[in-house]
Amino acid sequence: MEIFSNITDFIWNYIVIVVMLLCALWFGFRTRFVQITMLKEMFRAVKRSGTTVGDRKRNISSFEAFMISLASRVGVGNLAGVALAITVGGPGAVFWMWVMAIINSVSAFMESTLAQLYKSRRKDSFIGGPAYYIQKGLHSRTLAVVAVVLNIFTFSFGTCSVQSNTMAISNFEAFGISPEITAVLIAVIMLFIVFGGIHRIAKFSSVIVPVMAAAYILVALFVVVVNIREVPTVLLEIVKNAFGIEQIAGGSVGAAFMLGTKRGLFSNEAGMGSAPNAAATADVPHPVNQGLIQTLGVFVDTLCICSCTAFIVMLSASDIPDGTTGIALTQYALSKEIGAWAYPFVALIIFIFGFSTCIGNAYYGEANMRFLTNNGNIIDLFRIVMVLVVVAGALVSLETVWVIMDFLMAFMVIVNLVAITAMGNKVYLLLKNYRMQRKQGIENPVFRKKEIPALDVRDVECW
Repeated sequence: MEIFSNITDFIWNYIVIVVMLLCALWFGFRTRFVQITMLKEMFRAVKRSGTTVGDRKRNISSFEAFMISLASRVGVGNLAGVALAITVGGPGAVFWMWVMAIINSVSAFMESTLAQLYKSRRKDSFIGGPAYYIQKGLHSRTLAVVAVVLNIFTFSFGTCSVQSNTMAISNFEAFGISPEITAVLIAVIMLFIVFGGIHRIAKFSSVIVPVMAAAYILVALFVVVVNIREVPTVLLEIVKNAFGIEQIAGGSVGAAFMLGTKRGLFSNEAGMGSAPNAAATADVPHPVNQGLIQTLGVFVDTLCICSCTAFIVMLSASDIPDGTTGIALTQYALSKEIGAWAYPFVALIIFIFGFSTCIGNAYYGEANMRFLTNNGNIIDLFRIVMVLVVVAGALVSLETVWVIMDFLMAFMVIVNLVAITAMGNKVYLLLKNYRMQRKQGIENPVFRKKEIPALDVRDVECW
């Protein structure tokens, strides 16, 4: 496992992060840094996202698609991953997590806009994602199938295993529940929801995710208010460790940057090709609409929820026992501020966040399986296999799960970024059209493919 871990670190440190940064900066330049200049427009898009353009019974609203992707984004990475990054990379990891969220969020805009452009119609919803826009936009069936395999193994298997593993640890810490029991509980609830299809997943996500996210943010704000005098010191420590002379001499700045980048990407998934699977389901008047909403999702995930964990841990970091890391560290830190009930509270938050992530990623896997086949028996078999993999994830070691996840994530990022870079001009044309309509005073821009002659619309079927 150590050799495998070293190979994974090499791929990330010398290939993935370089590609990710270059692509994000290029996308930012070509879109005039849409993630910053159109921030107000993102909130407008969310405000009007609760309705659908077509048949409400058949279609998923933009808000529901946003909640499905947010359910996938907001998981154990926000609680356990951030704590792990601080433990290994120091407080400076938090700073780089913030920076990468801002820079890389434009990749979420690119991939989600493409997912909307090249979505397909199913009986009860739209469907799409990387495999769909790769085949339709790049006309490469082979690369599309590679994207399918990586998507399934990265998200439905890898990410869900990380979630179930952390859920099992959290339940054991809080209630003494064995991992085996947690695994069975996850399996039973997952089978009920995933066999209900995209509409059941959308309804579950749109109710439970906002409630639990709000509860966690409120508790974190309480911790910050109680320790308000220490907040400037914590912020100074974060910046100091990100750039400090001592850290550069000791080589920990590099560790902070790498850990912050990896854990941040694992949490917000910008550019990874996961959120497009959800973004494609939305019924919206313009592809850019959902691209803007998904960009905002990156900020909610990293700048809000990940920051909550960072402040909870760092404001309570004075006497944390040696060897305490991951979700156990978050639970211990919070218990110092709100008492022993922090353990069951964090366990509940972890279970809901982790479970919602599993549900969201279950749909991602199903959407990719349906790219290959619509055979109902094969889809049902996939659902069962996926649940079994999630159960297995709850029973293996934490280190093994994270290393495998990092390895799979690296290849998914590369394939997806290469694809959206090659199709970038299509997104730039769509964004130009959206901005032009807004300048003309149109409140809700509408995309009509005939109005953009330069856009290749041969395989655009839902507009």
